[in-house]
Amino acid sequence: MVIAGGLDRHLSTHIITIFMVVQHSAAVKIVHVLRRDGVNQRLLPGQSALTEKTGRARAPFSVGAGVISSRLRTLCWMCAVDDKRPAPSQQQQQQQRQQRQCIYHRSGRGERSEPEEGESESVCVCVREREGERIYGHRPSMATQTTASCTGSTLLQPISEIINLPLDQVNFVACQLFALLMAVWFRIYLHPSKTSPFIRHVVATLLGFYLALFCFGWYSLHFLVQSGLSYSVMVFAGLEHMHKYCFIVTLSYLILCQITRVYVFDYGMYSADFTGPMMVITQKITSLAFEIHDGLTKRDAQLTPTQKYLAIRRMPSLLEYLSYNCNFMGILAGPTCSYNDYKAFIEGTGYQPRHQENANGKENGKYKQSEPSPKNDVISKLCTCAVSLAIYLSLCKLLPVEHAIDDDFVSSTPFHLQVIYLYLAMLALRPKYYFVWTLADAINNAAGFGFNGYNKDGSPRWDLISNLRILDIEFATSFKSFLDNWNIQTALWLKRVCYERCAINPTAATFLLSAMWHGVYPGYYLTFLTGIAMTMAARAVRHNIRPYFLVSDSYKNVYDVVTWASTQIAISYTVAPFVLLAVGPSLKFYRSWYFCLHLLCLLTVLVLPVKPRRRQAKEQQDGPQKDGLQDNQTDHNSTDNNCNQKDKAT
Repeated sequence: MVIAGGLDRHLSTHIITIFMVVQHSAAVKIVHVLRRDGVNQRLLPGQSALTEKTGRARAPFSVGAGVISSRLRTLCWMCAVDDKRPAPSQQQQQQQRQQRQCIYHRSGRGERSEPEEGESESVCVCVREREGERIYGHRPSMATQTTASCTGSTLLQPISEIINLPLDQVNFVACQLFALLMAVWFRIYLHPSKTSPFIRHVVATLLGFYLALFCFGWYSLHFLVQSGLSYSVMVFAGLEHMHKYCFIVTLSYLILCQITRVYVFDYGMYSADFTGPMMVITQKITSLAFEIHDGLTKRDAQLTPTQKYLAIRRMPSLLEYLSYNCNFMGILAGPTCSYNDYKAFIEGTGYQPRHQENANGKENGKYKQSEPSPKNDVISKLCTCAVSLAIYLSLCKLLPVEHAIDDDFVSSTPFHLQVIYLYLAMLALRPKYYFVWTLADAINNAAGFGFNGYNKDGSPRWDLISNLRILDIEFATSFKSFLDNWNIQTALWLKRVCYERCAINPTAATFLLSAMWHGVYPGYYLTFLTGIAMTMAARAVRHNIRPYFLVSDSYKNVYDVVTWASTQIAISYTVAPFVLLAVGPSLKFYRSWYFCLHLLCLLTVLVLPVKPRRRQAKEQQDGPQKDGLQDNQTDHNSTDNNCNQKDKAT
């Protein structure tokens, strides 16, 4: 540090001498070089801003190197050659030092932060954008800001700059579209009737690794490391406790990578990152470990119907394991699927059990003779993707969630309008997830994966691994109904590995696991802790109040309207910290609402009685036939049809 400081002083002295001797035109040329190479990249503590001519960031150096770059920019302004601007006054120099202090020592990442004592708010609001606007004379584009943070290929950088979207997001969409084309090719030319499962496993795995390398570069090695460590635990650990060790190792490695990405490299970046695929791989590995444990250590009488169906009776080979975790259809955005369903898809046996049933439950030779085509469902889902993307790009900047905590907005806007704005802001945010998950579902369907039997009219269903049901989300009349239709495969994973196996307070344990799995931002934990209270309060209301509104259709319609509005407000209130990420903005939002829903949930739980979990389970066992009939009408997932749908009544 001392050496770097000494070099800093000597270098500054020499540069001042140069600026006093050389001609004005030469000084201008030097400034242009410094503007291009010195400040084009966002500075992190201990990272150099000096870049090569290619614009790619070099490896981090000492803190002194970053200080040197700052001094060089200061000298440029002192010499008054930066766009012929006059030398800054003493007050302006003080503001510049405060801005650099905000960048290096407080938030360090350019997010909105509160001004410290003695600072004006303008110094600390959107530091990164103001820094770029002050230096360049205009605000740098989104593509420019995120180019340095993209660890994948830069082949599509020109497209990123044209459409003004982050390069990593452009890479993600391009890879998903490429995967869609490969899925069609995979289904036609590598059909199970034309090639062996070995070839299908190899091709699916290699294509997956290629997409990972294109999107994330060398960070994709984490996928192999995580998978390799977990497979070693499966092989060498005893079967009795293998699933527990595997769960701990896999989740710990994911959390370690999330901590590194968030607090070391890039806090607050809402963009594609390598931990996203790792979250899906974590689900697959832990599910596989529990399914192997169930299949090799338990008798059928000890398993639930779902666990019996999912149980794995043979340890997968390394190729089968890697293909399941890293296949090109789900490497970037999932969704999670069971190993048995994936194996049946690879071997071409996924259609056979379902060919023997139609709308009447009888064998129909027509369906046995021809394989159902996913063409119509794929086209429909791609249209949904296009509409979702258009809506998101049109509304995301018009209705930012951060505006809900703006001081002027909170002080000047009536509370009921604040509620409406929050709902609209969350409504504008959801199409992003609709686009990503629906596109991922379409890719799997295009490859022939996701067939789930037939509808009553005889049309094929391709929702085996669907991750959401949009209409059920937007018109949900209960908190649980919303969660059941949002990120479906993750909800099933949480249920199978935690809720059904946890003996003590499974609801709280499930929400805590969900928070840990999502990441290390404090806002995630605030969201899921609030979700526990919301779930308990909603359950109490449903059990104690809903029966009074079922006496007539008109009463039920009134109840549905009121509960729909309440559900949307509760979801928006709960999820706000998930979007705001940091503790300060999240608590500021809750304070602006006076923690009203927290207090209301607490009061509801204390006043209204809630049935114990064991009593609920006993009541469900007393009426299996009624629940089974309900399951047939709302059948959404083949592996949970006969044992999970009845839980939705609670």
